[in-house]
Amino acid sequence: MSAYEPQIDSPFRAETTARDEAPQFVLPLVARIEKAAPPARTDALETAARAVLTILSDERSLGDGAWATAVRDWQDARIRKVVRRARGAEWRRAEALDGITVAGGAAEVRVYPPVPLDGWPKDLARLQVSGTDLEDPEPPAAPEPGTPVLWLSPEVTMSAGKAMAQAGHGAQLAWWDLTAADRTAWRDAGFPLAVRTAPASRWRELTLSGLPVVRDAGYTEIAPGSCTVVADHPALRTP
Repeated sequence: MSAYEPQIDSPFRAETTARDEAPQFVLPLVARIEKAAPPARTDALETAARAVLTILSDERSLGDGAWATAVRDWQDARIRKVVRRARGAEWRRAEALDGITVAGGAAEVRVYPPVPLDGWPKDLARLQVSGTDLEDPEPPAAPEPGTPVLWLSPEVTMSAGKAMAQAGHGAQLAWWDLTAADRTAWRDAGFPLAVRTAPASRWRELTLSGLPVVRDAGYTEIAPGSCTVVADHPALRTP
């Protein structure tokens, strides 16, 4: 596998493909952003990535599970994820809807089964997409050896919400490429991962390494075809 760049029918390519002919769905994620105590940016990004992995591996998303048809339909089309923010009563209403809440250090992200692009539940549709601006109080530490890392591009500027969606894309590509045994091991360990911005000096090497690469379709914020994330899971590295 040479990343996802050369794949003719990639879910992240900008070009029109058969995926565009299928009904389009979106995976909703809602981040809890309380005004008085917002989470750190890296914590939120990592929690969003784990939320995506959690719903992909949930028994309701597999086989004949309650969410399985929606997940399959979503994955047959373009892979869209949209992150909205909620606080206070908004968050309580969001938590009442069918989904999974994943907690990080201080971050909380709730992920829901995919919905049609124009079929958001009203309690989610009214939530804001923009304005999710988060900061790290100090630079995040280097990842522990052996930890899967989602490397963000040092060349692309993204809002926190956009970066959360991109981290989720990277986690999903890694999940798809892993063997069943490696998926099980990652899930059973609680999906450890780190999200870090790649050093500029390593970015080209990472994008050409054969690891899964997210090339954004360009729906929001950034140019179509931009490389945004490299998913560096140890089990996917070429010996």
